[in-house]
Amino acid sequence: MALRFYNTLSQQVEEFSPASDNTVRMYTCGPTVYDYAHIGNYRTFVFQDLLRRFLKLRGFHLNHVMNLTDVDDRIIANAAAAGKNIRDYTEKFIQAFFEDCKTLSIEAPEHWVRATDNIDVMVQLIQRLQANTYTYASEGSIYYRITKFPNYGKLSKIDLTGIQAGARVDNDRYEKESARDFALWKAPKPGEHFWETAIGPGRPGWHIECSAMAMKFLGETLDIHAGGIDLAFPHHENEIAQSEAATGKPFARYWLHAEHLLVEGEKMSKSLGNFFTLRDLFKKGYKPSALRFALASVPYRKQLNFTFDGLTQATNSVERLRNFADRLRQGKFPAGKQDGMAARIAKATEEFDAGLSDDLNTARALAAVFDLVRDANIAMDKGEFRQGDVAAAQQFLTTFDKVFAVLEDNDAQKLQALGYGSAQASLSDAEIEKLIADRTAAKKNRDFAAADRIRKELADRGIILEDAKDGSVRWKRK
Repeated sequence: MALRFYNTLSQQVEEFSPASDNTVRMYTCGPTVYDYAHIGNYRTFVFQDLLRRFLKLRGFHLNHVMNLTDVDDRIIANAAAAGKNIRDYTEKFIQAFFEDCKTLSIEAPEHWVRATDNIDVMVQLIQRLQANTYTYASEGSIYYRITKFPNYGKLSKIDLTGIQAGARVDNDRYEKESARDFALWKAPKPGEHFWETAIGPGRPGWHIECSAMAMKFLGETLDIHAGGIDLAFPHHENEIAQSEAATGKPFARYWLHAEHLLVEGEKMSKSLGNFFTLRDLFKKGYKPSALRFALASVPYRKQLNFTFDGLTQATNSVERLRNFADRLRQGKFPAGKQDGMAARIAKATEEFDAGLSDDLNTARALAAVFDLVRDANIAMDKGEFRQGDVAAAQQFLTTFDKVFAVLEDNDAQKLQALGYGSAQASLSDAEIEKLIADRTAAKKNRDFAAADRIRKELADRGIILEDAKDGSVRWKRK
């Protein structure tokens, strides 16, 4: 099926293809590293990862840039309060972000790009805007004159009828209803970190950072620009204004935005006590795979209501998928093929692709997966599933996991890498298989006490055994 995405710019679902060759030039907004990222951020980052993975599954090459905003108003204020320079202050949170991405199986882009490494290209872009007369200076700062750009508001559809000529804002983030001239370059305040440049001392505004870095690595027109819906205005609107005023070309062909995450039906905030980072949830005993599944399960353009009941359901869903994969891998089935099962697997494969091709509809794709799991499990329970269908079912799960990335049973190792859980509790697959073989040998020698000790040791270390009627043993991690 053709790939179709909802383009915020046109407000329509459009068929997608790269502008040239088979490479998708994609820019996704990363974190502003003034603190640990929260689960609302990771809803967007998981969506961006699903998008990346599915594009690769469909045969595209990716040239993907994700920015790390390591200079903005909050970073400067927090670094000053901590008595640190910007680089030292942000390094802790950048490394934590990398660790969190690895824990959630979020693939690294082709380029991680730090704002502080690219001040020169930001200055050059501002100089282009100056040459095109889109700027004016005031008290050492440089502002973008939005009335000069007739298409301002075309992404967010903001109403400009009440705009005041010359009204400007210095804050990087401001009211959604307020369209005002924004700072491209900010004059330094006493004691603030700044750069000496050809346009004077100071630091970049937040919006110019992404425009400059995106075009440096991807060219003047991107295929896809993605981020959270909260960034559509002012951030992405201002990126368009800056970039297109400098180049005279469209900045991005497709704009994809993920909707907000709510917690138990309410906006997440520290004052409500419903603000969670990944590590807050890991401390409560939740698994990375369950959190990734929960964040991926709701299509990206729908609000996601994050609940602890939902996280428990996600845990159970991942367990069901892993149990099915284990059943395929460890089960002993009669030879041959079951009548109709090959067609059933092919239908699930087609529906899975159709769901993701339809604006990354993860709910539809997951329905295809779980419908097949149900049907195949019923066939296994009846003794009707055949060995000849195992490879096709496993291939389907492999295709599924190239996008959703939850089947590998490595939660314990991931949590231990972050300092949660006990290394003593972790066993490798080979160690588990060896203990199971020892238990089987003990039972064969009628040493049931030894067999029970091994079963208890495995249970104490999070491994559950299931003895099948045919004498085989299946195992899974808690």
